[in-house]
Amino acid sequence: MSHSNRRQRHLTLLLALGLTATASAQNTVKVGVLHSLTGTMSISEITVANAAQLAVDEINAKGGVMGKKIEVVKEDGASDWPTFATKAEKLLTQDKVATVFGGWTSASRKAMLPVFEKNKGLLFYPVQFEGNECSPNIIYTGAQPNQQALPALEWALSKGYRNIFLLGSDYVYPRTANLILKKHITAMKATLAGEEYVPLGGTEFSSVINKIKAAKPQIIINTLNGDSNVSFFKQYQAAGYTAASLPVISFSIAEQEAQSIGPALLTGQYATWNYFQSLPNASNKKFVAAYQAKYGKGAAITDPMAHAYMDVYLWKAAVEKARSFDPAAVRKAIVGVSVDSPLGKITVDANGSLTQAVYTGISGAGGQFKVVSQSKGVVAPQPYDALAFPGKTCP
Repeated sequence: MSHSNRRQRHLTLLLALGLTATASAQNTVKVGVLHSLTGTMSISEITVANAAQLAVDEINAKGGVMGKKIEVVKEDGASDWPTFATKAEKLLTQDKVATVFGGWTSASRKAMLPVFEKNKGLLFYPVQFEGNECSPNIIYTGAQPNQQALPALEWALSKGYRNIFLLGSDYVYPRTANLILKKHITAMKATLAGEEYVPLGGTEFSSVINKIKAAKPQIIINTLNGDSNVSFFKQYQAAGYTAASLPVISFSIAEQEAQSIGPALLTGQYATWNYFQSLPNASNKKFVAAYQAKYGKGAAITDPMAHAYMDVYLWKAAVEKARSFDPAAVRKAIVGVSVDSPLGKITVDANGSLTQAVYTGISGAGGQFKVVSQSKGVVAPQPYDALAFPGKTCP
C-alpha cells in the first residue's frame, strides 16, 4: 500500500471514529452521581449510589429519556465536604452533566450549594435534613423536620416518654434538628434531660454515656450519622442499657445500618423515616426485588436508597414534561409532578420538597423494621419550622 493510500485510510478511520463519537454524544445525556464511596459516610452512601444506578439501568433498558440513553458519571465525595464541592464543580463544568444525584450530610449539601447556584445546575438531594433552606438549584426529596424529627417527638411523647436526651454528630443537621426539637420539647412541656455531640466519625462515647447515666432520660433521640452509630450502640449495651430500659429513636439508622451495627444490638430500637423496606406496596416489592437481583440477595434497602432511586424517575418525568434537559426548565416543570414510588405516591411541592408519608418503625430480626405508627395520609413539607424560625418562608 502506498504512503498516500495509508494516509487516506488513516484519515478515513479518524473521521469514522469522530462521527461515531459525535453520534454517541448525541444519543446520550450525562448525569452525575456524587456520594461518599470512601470514608466514614460510605457505610450509608455506597448503596444510595447503587440505587440511583439501578434506576438509570431500568430507564435505559426501556429506551432512555426523550430518546437518549443516560450516561452516569460517578464521583466520590470521600466523606469530605470540600471534596463534594470540587467534584460538583467538575461534574457541572467539565462533564457538562444535565443534573446531579447526590449528597448525604447537610455539610456536603451546603458545600455544594454555591457551586450549583453559580453554575445554574440542579442537584437531587435524597436524605432527611434540618430544613431552614430553599434553593431553586436543589430538589430536596428527603424528609423536612416536620416529616421526620417532629413526628418522632410526637410519637415519643404519646408513649409517655417526656424526659428526652438529644445525641448527635457535631455538624449542621444534628444541631439544627435539635434546635427545632428543643423548641417543641419546651412548647409541649416535656423535659430536656441533656444534649451532647461527638465529631462525625467519632468512636469514643464513655463521657457521653456517663452524662446519660447522670441525666436518667426516658428516651434518646439520636442524630448520629455514619459509623459512629456502631460504636455508640456497642458502648451503650456494654453500659447495661437495652431497648427496654432506655429506648433510642434514630433518624439516620435504617435497615443497612442495622445490619452493619448488628441486629442484636438494635432489636427493639426505633427509627422514623418516610420509607421502610417492609412497606407492602407493589412498587416497593418490585424495587426491592430489582435491587437484590442486581446487588445481592438479602441486600438491605433504606429510605435514602428509595429516595435516590425515585429521584432519577422524578427527573425523567420532569424532563419529559419540560421537553428539555435544561436544569432551569426541569426545575420549573417538576413542581406538581407525582410518581408512584416505593414510598407510595409522592408529589413535588412548589418549594422543591416532597409531600410524603411518615413512618416510625421498631427494629426486629434481621434488622428489618415493623411500622408501629404512621401519618394520616401524606405530609406537606415545611422547610422552616414556625417555632424555631418564626416568620421565615421559602421565596
